[in-house]
Amino acid sequence: MNLRGNIFIREVCVLLCLFVGVLTGFSSVTEQQWSLSLDGKWSLSNANGSLSLPAQVPGCVHSALQQQGFIQDPYFRFNDVSYRWIAFDNWTYTTTFNVSAQVRTKQKVLLAFDGVDTVASIWLNGVAVGNTDNMFRRYDFSVRDLLKDGDNVLRVSLLSPVLYASERREAHSAYRVPPECPPDVQKGECHVNFIRKEQSSFSWDWGPSFPTTGLWKGVRLEAFDVLQLVQVSSVPLYNFSLSQWRVQVELLVDAVQTTNGQIALSVPELHSEQSVHTQFLSGRTKNTFILHINTSSPVKLWWPSGRGDQPFYQLTVRGFQDGSLILNTKSKVYFRTVELVQEPVVGSPGLSFYFRINGKPIFLKGSNWIPAHSFQNQISPAVLRNLLQSAVDANMNTLRVWGGGVYEQDLFYSLCDELGIMIWQDFMFACATYPTEDDFIQTVREEVVQQVGRLKSHPSVIIWSGNNENEAALATDWFDIPASQRPLYVKDYVTLYVNNIRELVQEEDQSRPFLVSSPTNGAESEREGWVAANPYDPHYGDTHFYSYTVDCWDWRNFPRTRFASEYGFQSWPSFSTLQPVSIKEDWSYSSNFTSHRQHHEGGNQQMLLQAASHFNLPNSTDPLKRFTDTLYITQVMQAQCVKTQTEFYRRSQTEIIEGKGHTMGALYWQLNDIWQAPSWSSIEFGGKWKMLHYFAQNFFATVLPVGFEDEDTLFIYAVSDLSHDLKLRAAVSVYSWTDLDPVCSLKSDLVLVPGGSAVAIFKQPVAALLAGCGRCTRLTCLLTFHLEDSGAQLGPTNHHFLCSPKDAQGLQRPNITATVQQDPTGLTVTLRSASVAPFVWLDVGNIPGRFSSNGFLMVSSNVTVSFTAWRPTSAAELSRSLTVTSLTDVY
Repeated sequence: MNLRGNIFIREVCVLLCLFVGVLTGFSSVTEQQWSLSLDGKWSLSNANGSLSLPAQVPGCVHSALQQQGFIQDPYFRFNDVSYRWIAFDNWTYTTTFNVSAQVRTKQKVLLAFDGVDTVASIWLNGVAVGNTDNMFRRYDFSVRDLLKDGDNVLRVSLLSPVLYASERREAHSAYRVPPECPPDVQKGECHVNFIRKEQSSFSWDWGPSFPTTGLWKGVRLEAFDVLQLVQVSSVPLYNFSLSQWRVQVELLVDAVQTTNGQIALSVPELHSEQSVHTQFLSGRTKNTFILHINTSSPVKLWWPSGRGDQPFYQLTVRGFQDGSLILNTKSKVYFRTVELVQEPVVGSPGLSFYFRINGKPIFLKGSNWIPAHSFQNQISPAVLRNLLQSAVDANMNTLRVWGGGVYEQDLFYSLCDELGIMIWQDFMFACATYPTEDDFIQTVREEVVQQVGRLKSHPSVIIWSGNNENEAALATDWFDIPASQRPLYVKDYVTLYVNNIRELVQEEDQSRPFLVSSPTNGAESEREGWVAANPYDPHYGDTHFYSYTVDCWDWRNFPRTRFASEYGFQSWPSFSTLQPVSIKEDWSYSSNFTSHRQHHEGGNQQMLLQAASHFNLPNSTDPLKRFTDTLYITQVMQAQCVKTQTEFYRRSQTEIIEGKGHTMGALYWQLNDIWQAPSWSSIEFGGKWKMLHYFAQNFFATVLPVGFEDEDTLFIYAVSDLSHDLKLRAAVSVYSWTDLDPVCSLKSDLVLVPGGSAVAIFKQPVAALLAGCGRCTRLTCLLTFHLEDSGAQLGPTNHHFLCSPKDAQGLQRPNITATVQQDPTGLTVTLRSASVAPFVWLDVGNIPGRFSSNGFLMVSSNVTVSFTAWRPTSAAELSRSLTVTSLTDVY
């Protein structure tokens, strides 16, 4: 779209989407179809045959070597560097299978690979059947004529991904495609942008370098006489003027020959069915059908978590030929609409940037998702569910699947559908330029078509984004590209993301919004030729923002943006997470191990400098205590920093100041970890919540009080994500650092807070507030506050420090004692304190589970929290493992 002058702009992408599970042919088997899984135990060998071992499929070489005892835990100490040799070797997977003579009489037999990592040649009975070059694609090879009686030998020969990427780089001699290599601090491999695999597998600033090789998804043999259903996807379309739904059902079918048939579609609960005569053309083709939803009552809609339920219907698809059933499948169906609204903002230059779900503006609250393990086969369903449930339990409604990892497995998206988690889905390109040779473009095109077809039925996926930070990389010259060459790189950028990925996505799925990059100015970037002069412009689109040197307690240091899709601060994980991958000599903040694990340049020092702005740094003479105290203080710093920034974004949602604001999304970086190391995550590797994640429970609460100072005046905003209006007041308590009884308390008048808004409900100069309390100064007192309606408290209690805790007068050790009890409702811990205690942290070592609250400010003499264990445990075991730390305990 061309935007000129003062023309009013509105770019609205409407998604009318439902989920119909991704299917392969064998999931709707009839008597005419047959399938044999080839998953299980294969044999694995390296190039010179010096290593030979059993290997599980799905899986990878690293996992097989570890399972058979050839290597230790790859995550232990410095093994990421010690085991570099694995990725420099070529590896071959081999299996033997039998098929009956009856199967070999089928008209078509396919060898199907759901995921090969990455560059491989496939051999069946000594004959080459095909090649692979893309981790993100499914591959099918016709093999009927190669099958024989008795043993059939299948061999998959995989090239070193590191050497392949290097060779591709050498072949691209016309001009460089930066970055050549990752920064030295990442200890990674070079030229990952030349291979279509997980970009972070060659290292990232939060993860190790493990360039994996293997069969990372399922392998099977499929046989049929007439046709097989490869994939079904469905997108409901809503006619706003008629208030009617229709469902667009696409069947990807592989037919032996052109076949006449009949397709019957039905959603019984909605009394909707349709039968259509059709023709399936020979080969693999996509067939599209429309099912009109006939109902006098409203369709039950899918809502994001916190805004409603996630109901579904059952869709049945059956195919007949001459009265015989040739395909039959049932799937869940979820209905909902999505719009990305970019339109003029009253009182501001630029455009809005927000999402409407089912016609309602929704503030997106959440985080960014990275791969949960370097080795995908080691991510269990339990791990996925725990991480996603942890997001919901912290009041998140959105995750961004970041573009340097993988398109997640089917279960991930199904769980997000079930839990009401909206997904911002990047395509897998990140922080780099990419080649645009024909073969690279062609494999990317197939990748895009397959992934869009696989995922577009999920209501959780609300937007596609072409890449991570590549528009910004060009605009701000990350790679020192000479000005004379810049048009060449912009041309490549437009070729890949606009002329290919965007074009294909809009052909395959016209129902969802598409952004070329993140961050981006959206419609404004398009107007500027797809690479804006400043993709971080807060008047448009989404922004990423990181600064580790500015004071993170000062909200004025953060951009007042339309949508914050990345921001954050690092911390270290807890000692119990680090202990299994380290030894005693590593347990120091200045050890080789802690330096090795830090993949962000200067990161360890940045954490201490930021913490030192407001806290005294740990100084125990006991080396282990000093180390664990330092881990704790980095988590305190991170939690308080991200809290301040997120609360700033939440209170800015209905406010325009100096043309900036109307912020409608806050997705901090990052949710999860890929290994045991310092990172920006709020959940440690293994699932343990950091202090930040406990804080997120509060700062993402549906109803939230936000307090801040501006020109020595205290403001308290009431933030509401509810769809209905409230009348709320602020209840403020002033405490002395030395006393558990409030010095004074006050309440404001009730103020109307419309649904989906942030409203200032309290304003008072700090000096006047303290003067009214008699014996308080900034150094001796602090504040807590909450929201009330006419009857009770709504939302969490928040706090505001009037000075840095390191300057507080009267702050003392609280001498907290803990009592663990077990009753029919579960395990509880009751804490008793002698004085005000900030950042009270309960840790139970390696007992997996989480507390109902943690990292909190204790301003009463006793507090009881519950503990949810993820395995059987007892009060006695919990009590033995429990440690309680507050801020002054580390001084």
